[in-house]
Amino acid sequence: MRADVVLVRHAEPYLPRPGGPDDYGRGLTARGHEQAQALVVDLVDPRPAAVVSSPYLRAVQTVAPTARTLDLAVLSDPLLREWDSGLEARPDYADHYALSWADPDFTRPGGESLAELSARAVGALRALALRFAGGTVVVGSHGTFIARAPAGFGVAVDWPLCRAMPMPARYRLTFAGDRVHASGPGLHPLDRAERGS
Repeated sequence: MRADVVLVRHAEPYLPRPGGPDDYGRGLTARGHEQAQALVVDLVDPRPAAVVSSPYLRAVQTVAPTARTLDLAVLSDPLLREWDSGLEARPDYADHYALSWADPDFTRPGGESLAELSARAVGALRALALRFAGGTVVVGSHGTFIARAPAGFGVAVDWPLCRAMPMPARYRLTFAGDRVHASGPGLHPLDRAERGS
């Protein structure tokens, strides 16, 4: 089996604010919509067999222009959602995230650990690679999910890489038999070598 999964971190969203939309309903800013449109040129070649997204609005809106160009529906998969850190939106979130990256098995009440997120990402992406074997699938998702996906396949990824990930960003996972090759912004060249999955 060979398949390419192109992971797309959402474009610029509105920031969380008291009384604003919940995390599922926060969409893209005007600039974010422009960024999503600009992605189309790169995402349509080679012609993906499917466009799949986290159900969060900002992720759907990021890949929707590509899906429209390809005359495809955006398929929704809740397993592609962002990490549930167990934290409410707060200004010191980065300190708390850094603690989680230092101990990926740490879980806050009501949340999931980063190790659990990696396992969810690996399962979801492996299933998409099997479903669309022989082709390419574009996946709209979120920064922490996308950072923890290569980590789940054995690629060294840390909190500074996750925090520095641009919006939008594109990463590629190439599945070939039982091997996975990861590439994208911030990955060290040695980490791009094929890893057993």
